[in-house]
Amino acid sequence: MHLVRFQLPGQPPQAGVRTGDTVAPVRGVTGMAELLRLPVEELRAAVAKLGDEVSLAGVRLLPPLDGYGEVWCAGVTYERSRGARMEESTEQSVYDRVYSAPRPELFPKAPAWRVVTDGDPIGIREDSGLDVPEPELAIVANSRGEIVGFTVCNDVSSRSIEGENPLYIPQAKVFAGGCALATGIRPVWEVADPKDLTIDLVIRRGDAEVFTGTTSTKNLVRELQDLIDVLFVPNEFPDGVILATGTGIVPELDFALQQGDVVEIAISEIGTLTNTVAVGREPFAFLAAETLEETR
Repeated sequence: MHLVRFQLPGQPPQAGVRTGDTVAPVRGVTGMAELLRLPVEELRAAVAKLGDEVSLAGVRLLPPLDGYGEVWCAGVTYERSRGARMEESTEQSVYDRVYSAPRPELFPKAPAWRVVTDGDPIGIREDSGLDVPEPELAIVANSRGEIVGFTVCNDVSSRSIEGENPLYIPQAKVFAGGCALATGIRPVWEVADPKDLTIDLVIRRGDAEVFTGTTSTKNLVRELQDLIDVLFVPNEFPDGVILATGTGIVPELDFALQQGDVVEIAISEIGTLTNTVAVGREPFAFLAAETLEETR
């Protein structure tokens, strides 16, 4: 099963459970933020109390984060990522040191309202020129810092901007359409070993596969709870947080995303995420418009 946010025509978004081709609302809960305020055992009990199932054909699946939820990312957590960052950067030693440092690299990626999901476009910057997807296992933590589930994240990044100067990482990472999450959260109690999952990436351009890659979370150098613990030391997340754990798949420097490319990510046991590339901020104006409409 997957925890989801969904919307029926003419109704506000609500939290639910997807099983196969149906989704059922969680009784007494209006949004994902309410679930992510609960201790993990209470959350497990809450999602067992469901309303009537409806067909997925009649609903819109939304990003699995709302309220004051945030998406953060960890960087340089795979050996491949360390090598790629060193290759692109004018300051190579920065990435070599952080890979094995006691303190991980953590940075904010997007508030809930900026996140896109499966089927939405993803964005690349007009002023970059060298942009890539970063397929990542994402940890879902509740407001107490307990891991309650996992989802799929695409941490779209500008390699040219980050490579120019590590201080430009916020500009290389935070932009319209730069953060995509799968629609579903796989509960932690249904994932036997999150450090033994296969991550696959396929990029299609027209009828051709222009890039494919595979890795495993076995290659992740950090422990998942350690990443969450460091994130929670200075921060409160009243509506929960999603932390993408870094990528082990990075194309060579001669590859860059283009408008119209289709990016497909699959993580075994967790889910899939498919998006088409758009350029600039205009294609993502709907995110702000929908947010304003919900607050009225």
